[in-house]
Amino acid sequence: MASPEPKGLVPFTRESLELMKQHIAKKHNEEQRKDLKPNTDLEVGKELPLVYGNLPQGMVSEPLEDVDPYYKNKNTFIVLNKKRTIFRFSATWCTFSPFSVTRRTTIKILVHPFFRLFILISVLIDCMFMPMTELPKWGPALQNTLLGIYTFEILIKLIARGIWVEPFYFFGDPWNWLDFSVTLFEHVTRYLPLNFIPIFRITRNLRILKIIPLNQGLKSFVGILTHCLKKLTGVIILTLFFLSVFSLIGMGLFMGNLKHKCLRWPQENETVTLHNRTENPYYIRETENFYYLEGEIYALLCGNRTDAGQCPEGYVCVKAGTNPDYGFTNFDSFGWALLALFRLMTQDYPEALYHQILYASGKVYMIFFVVISFWFAFYIASLFLGILAMSCEEEKQKAAEKAEKTEPQFQQTLKELQEGDKAAETKTTQIEMKKRSPTSMITSFNMLDDSTATVRHEEELKKSRKRRPLCLYRFAKTLLIWNCSPCWLKLKEFIHMIIMDPFTDLVLTICIILNVCFLALECYPMSEETTSVLSIGNLIFIGIFTAEMILKIIAMHPYGYFQVGWNIFDSLIVFHGLAELYLANVSGMAFLKIFRVLRIFKLGKYWPTFRILMLILSNSLVALKGLVLLLFTFMFFSAVVGLKLFGRSYKECVCNIDKDCQLPHWHMHDFFHSFLNVLRILCGEWIETLWDCLKVAGQLGCLPFYMMVILIGNLLIIYLFLALVSSFSSYKAPTTEENGEEQNLQRAMARIKKGINYMFPKISCKKQNISKETMDNVNNVYVRENISDPTLSDLSNTQDFFKDKEKSSGTEKNTMTENESQSLIPSPSVSETVPIASGESDIENLDNKEIQSKSGDGSSKEKVKQSSSSECSTVDIAISEEETVCEHEKPKQLKNGYRRRSSPGQISGESKKGRIWQNIRKTCRKIVENGCFKCFIGLVTLLSTGALAFEDIYIDQRKTIKILLEYADMIFTYIFILEMLLKWMAYGFKAYFTDSWYKLDFMVVIVFCLSLIGKSREEFKPLTSVKFLRALRVLSQFERMKVVVRALIKTTLPALNVFLVCLMIWLAFSIIGVYLFAGTFYECIDPTSGERFPISEVMNKSQCESLVFNESMQWENAKLNFDNVGNGFLSLLQVATFNGWITIMNSAVDSTGVNKQPNFEDNIYMSYYFISFIVIGLFLPLSMLIGVIIANFNKHKIKQGGLNIFITVKQKRQYHALRGLLHEDSQKTIRRPRNKFQRFMFDLVTSQVFNVFIMVLICFQAMTIMIQSDEQSSEMDTALYWITLFLVMVYTGECVLKFISFRCNYFTMGWNIFDFMVVIFSVTGLFLPLMVGYYLVPPSVVQLILLSRIIHILRPGKGPKVFRDLLLPLMLSFPALLNISLLIFLVMFVYAIFGMYNFAYVKKEFGINDVANFETFGSSMLCLFQVTIFAGWDGMLNAIFNSKWSDCDPDKINPGTQVRGDCGNPFVGIIYFVSYIFISWMIIVNMYIIAVMEFLNIASKKKAKTLSEDDFKKFFQVWKRFDPDRTQYIDSSKLSDLAAALDPPLFMAKPNKGQLVAMDLPMAAGDRIHCLDILLALTKRVMGTDVRMEKVISEMESGFALANPFKIMYEPITTTLKRKQEAVSATIIQRAYKNYRLRQNDKNTSDIHMIDDDKEVQATTENAYFDKAEEKLTIQSQI
Repeated sequence: MASPEPKGLVPFTRESLELMKQHIAKKHNEEQRKDLKPNTDLEVGKELPLVYGNLPQGMVSEPLEDVDPYYKNKNTFIVLNKKRTIFRFSATWCTFSPFSVTRRTTIKILVHPFFRLFILISVLIDCMFMPMTELPKWGPALQNTLLGIYTFEILIKLIARGIWVEPFYFFGDPWNWLDFSVTLFEHVTRYLPLNFIPIFRITRNLRILKIIPLNQGLKSFVGILTHCLKKLTGVIILTLFFLSVFSLIGMGLFMGNLKHKCLRWPQENETVTLHNRTENPYYIRETENFYYLEGEIYALLCGNRTDAGQCPEGYVCVKAGTNPDYGFTNFDSFGWALLALFRLMTQDYPEALYHQILYASGKVYMIFFVVISFWFAFYIASLFLGILAMSCEEEKQKAAEKAEKTEPQFQQTLKELQEGDKAAETKTTQIEMKKRSPTSMITSFNMLDDSTATVRHEEELKKSRKRRPLCLYRFAKTLLIWNCSPCWLKLKEFIHMIIMDPFTDLVLTICIILNVCFLALECYPMSEETTSVLSIGNLIFIGIFTAEMILKIIAMHPYGYFQVGWNIFDSLIVFHGLAELYLANVSGMAFLKIFRVLRIFKLGKYWPTFRILMLILSNSLVALKGLVLLLFTFMFFSAVVGLKLFGRSYKECVCNIDKDCQLPHWHMHDFFHSFLNVLRILCGEWIETLWDCLKVAGQLGCLPFYMMVILIGNLLIIYLFLALVSSFSSYKAPTTEENGEEQNLQRAMARIKKGINYMFPKISCKKQNISKETMDNVNNVYVRENISDPTLSDLSNTQDFFKDKEKSSGTEKNTMTENESQSLIPSPSVSETVPIASGESDIENLDNKEIQSKSGDGSSKEKVKQSSSSECSTVDIAISEEETVCEHEKPKQLKNGYRRRSSPGQISGESKKGRIWQNIRKTCRKIVENGCFKCFIGLVTLLSTGALAFEDIYIDQRKTIKILLEYADMIFTYIFILEMLLKWMAYGFKAYFTDSWYKLDFMVVIVFCLSLIGKSREEFKPLTSVKFLRALRVLSQFERMKVVVRALIKTTLPALNVFLVCLMIWLAFSIIGVYLFAGTFYECIDPTSGERFPISEVMNKSQCESLVFNESMQWENAKLNFDNVGNGFLSLLQVATFNGWITIMNSAVDSTGVNKQPNFEDNIYMSYYFISFIVIGLFLPLSMLIGVIIANFNKHKIKQGGLNIFITVKQKRQYHALRGLLHEDSQKTIRRPRNKFQRFMFDLVTSQVFNVFIMVLICFQAMTIMIQSDEQSSEMDTALYWITLFLVMVYTGECVLKFISFRCNYFTMGWNIFDFMVVIFSVTGLFLPLMVGYYLVPPSVVQLILLSRIIHILRPGKGPKVFRDLLLPLMLSFPALLNISLLIFLVMFVYAIFGMYNFAYVKKEFGINDVANFETFGSSMLCLFQVTIFAGWDGMLNAIFNSKWSDCDPDKINPGTQVRGDCGNPFVGIIYFVSYIFISWMIIVNMYIIAVMEFLNIASKKKAKTLSEDDFKKFFQVWKRFDPDRTQYIDSSKLSDLAAALDPPLFMAKPNKGQLVAMDLPMAAGDRIHCLDILLALTKRVMGTDVRMEKVISEMESGFALANPFKIMYEPITTTLKRKQEAVSATIIQRAYKNYRLRQNDKNTSDIHMIDDDKEVQATTENAYFDKAEEKLTIQSQI
């Protein structure tokens, strides 16, 4: 951005226009103007900066010369209104001259602020009437008036701006096009009856978007999002590519399968009539002949595979009827398959589609859904998040750079503008300050006499302008500052001492916590005693808070009390409590009870984390208010468009979606429901409402509308979410600088601890050697370091204490870094006194060793070392793996340590028993640290873990497997016990039990022993249920698991305070839900139909219980309700995961009251509760939590040198190798054959035309699959067969030609092997059906095999470069993602085994069926996969809730097992699903963070002016193409092409010859330039000249000299710059000679022609020199 040099504003006159035209005609500074860019501070719509001085009244709304240098010669002028807003107009003639009175008048009208406000008010009024389905009588008149206003606005703009399509003309602005089109269409529809066409019905609704150009904030965010869309182009194309490919695969696998249903078929003993009916062709079409599960509206699907759904006895599986979900869910054509894949990608109701496909095709196809719903959806979401995060970071950087540039200029100008008024302002302020007390007056004068012009002084001057008259100060001093008498002041001081005492704040905090507990005790039903206790408690707490307010007012004066924000909040709570008591008996005032939850947030006064997060949130929302308003505008626009498009259809065709012809809960017949429907779509729940829309309105309008809302709405939401996350990612833990209440709370806790230590000295016996001075230091540490959240762990406090204590004593040994304090492996120094193996240490050995090692002399330290291990200990500790010590240093350390352990002070060298014991322990240590032993234990661990998967409900029927598993359990137990004993012998008990991983191993051994005990005796059989914990041993055996667990602890544990803040918000919403909905979700159900009785028949509980035929049915409650806070939390969790939330929301909307029968949408506006929770309780806390996790991730990543914290040390080396591999050219160089025929074939198959031809065939084959459909004609099948045969022949011919050309080198390239395998399988697939039939090998198999060649589009160097850039971050983050995936699989495995033990026999209903259940390990993993993507877990939990006699049978006999009953355990089920959701969410969030951070990492490296190893590898890849013979030289004529072929940042776009010449590259004989000279020059061009550059050049030269010693032999004879100078000199000489010859009149014409010929030859030589010179210059300037 060009920084302008401010000058005075100049009126735009005719002379200005003439001068501008002269400048344009001359174009003296054309090259200089190319570098200019528009000043962002002087854009249209922004205010003129203050650096341009004050705006004279005569220049308001008058044409002025453009102040932006970029527009100086662009035929433009500017106009400023009273608010200094910039308007830019074209100065050319189009409608009127810029000096025309008419145009100037229209310009004044256009720029006036009132005109914009008038138009905005008109648009808002229009928006208010758009949602109305029936307008009032005066509605048409209002619409005509608004249309006239819009027409008048367009005329004003047309005259003021002119009619043209260039910038600053009327049609140069897209928003003006929108206004003109809408107004034109509206005029047309007034006179022509075109409302029956949908596009004309919604044209007027586009007027809503007019709000965007009328608000500069909205307009700027639209520009930002448009810029983001340009960056997302590659992602969108790649997404469509993958969706299309997966859709084609789905068509090949599942086409027509969803029509397979169970049809009743007569058996041998059936009647003849039924046999005769089956012969009728219409029998299959009759839907009543299909098999339906209880409560289902669609027939049961089935398949012919063994793992597919099976029909019950008396039914056969046939292909008949329509597809499920009104026929819209299928893979029968490309369009419906694409919709199904899009649904899976967005994860909307995916569990239903899983179950349908698995029923119809088999469980083996679950692999397809895992790839789509998890990996593909994760990858695409990561792409979108990464690109948008990059855009968000760019905007932040631009804003920061702009602030840095403009702030000094602004401050300097502001000072200059205020210098004239400073004396008067100071005098006014001094007069006002004299009215105050003497102390404050002295302070004020000191502040005013300060010579430095600080920001605080400027703010004081601004405030002095806005001060009220002096009478108000007298009023405040008289009534609000109470300094009546000395007695009152003494009372005030006494109360101040009491109310400000730390123990008072501690007592108040305890009262707040107790009040929260009382609020959480509200439930339904509740006894009278509980109600009475809660009422009394409410009165007590109101009294306490009222007393606090009164005492603080007395102590601080009312004036001082209400200056503090928290005091105002406390007073509002007190006033609310008193008002609630006063209005308790007034009907309709029960809603005041809801506001009691505000008392929860009183904790924020003593909670720094809450205060910081709320401050960040408020600042972020203020900065993003334009984006929030834009999102609301889009939702309002979508709701109105949906209402106008489909509102009438929902009413007219309601019978298509409801058998009672009643509108459902979700429709678009009115605006409120349409808005709720749009909100549901944005929440990810869109497929079910889309089915209804398709039934009532058709595909033409529904699909485009839904895609628009999904894509644009999610773009806005994701960008808003990332902006909030970015603001919270700068979160830092609270420091010691806190307010008085927080310090008081910590002081009180410190006093209590000090008093306990003083009263009970035995408790602190471990610290008896600590001096009194150290104890005082401890108290200071608790006050200073513990002034943070009360949720900090004792461990971190202890570590902080050790650190401060160490500093005070001057000892700097055995300290722990912050990174180590949060890891499971501490520093070696801490573990030095414990004999423990390499990499197996823990922070828990800190308790005694640190204190003793830091307090005392060397003898005490020696005692600590002796006591830290068992007697005669000889084994020393090895360095932890996390310390990254070289492997060759470890033996030396172990040897030295062994010498130290074997000192005479510990072991008697002459003792024979001691030597034997020493040798035994050394032998045990060698065994446990042996690599083979570790591999054996790892293998046994995997076998013991895998054995758990066989213990399903069929284990009793498999006697052999059961016996083998029992013996295997015994063997595994003995092996692990033996390993534990060996480690005890090797390391000692204390060392073993101070390591967390060994503790985990010990716990697993206990689990093995308990399981064996449980099998031995019947009364101990429940002990076998803990066997699932055996799988946890995998964590301690594999380093990848350890690294991920440590990283998760580092990133998530510090966010515990933020999690508690989010939990507090959820608690408030749960309590509100209890107040609103407790006892209102009960309903009376008809036992025959299973539906709710209408309110006309049953109105309340008593009427339901009095029904004669309802003896077995009770007044039933919804499974998910708000009857207590616990149920409220569970209901809110379902709303947060968008599983089952529709049912909960519908129950709330239908609720009428306690013990009353629900009525359809009787309480419709209760939807606002759930909308509020989604925004305040889900969206904002989620952004807080993820932002803080990202902050912790970045902090620990920086500590590890910028490397990923989720990969091991070995993988870090593999990471660098992977980067190099991805940048290397995968196409190996193959020499051109000498044989003519082979050389011809080689040129053919390596030509670009041949590759394009093959790609066209691949795309053509994909299109042939797209046009297929289920039940297509036989002619189509025949045509497709011949096309497939032709393609197989072509691909076979391609393989033969390449084999002839490449010979044996054909199989050295992976892509050729892949193509060869495709041909082999295709040929096999064509001829195999002729032998075994098409039933086993369908024709689609060959088509899918051929389709696999479409992956060539993603091939590096062949496909689009943007695809490679998008695949690169995923490939680089693959090692970390693989580690996390292993942990996810382990967690799923553990929970699947637990589910098999506890929920295997649960009744199959709701979410548990024949496909998704816990009967076998595979089915359990399927259920856990659904929960991992937050799909369908509400249905499974509902099935587990069946624990009553009315819902299940506890005595049901399960065949093949001794277990009885099919009831669930609700308590265990809740803990099971909730814990798994939180653990999986935490892991998946870190997966997204890894992928997105890799995007940002690559983007930051591209922006930085540095070169990496990858850039040099890319250079040499390009060099190979210009130097195929590897001579290390190229001709100077190729230098320009080489520089243009490089990738950024070494890239130099053409024309680049001038820049290359300026590099002054050395040239050898034959005008050749060396490779290293070019690379050094290019490196200099990128990095500049500094110390770092010199180091890089020296390393490059030395490395190249070692690798290529013959390079020294070459000697340059000239440079590119000298050669250019020679060429220029030759040109000058030639021109002089030509002029000389022309002056010779005695020469004939032939001589002149000879001279011209000589000149052309010399010019050719000159150009050659010039090209060579330019090529050398490019290389020097880029390193």
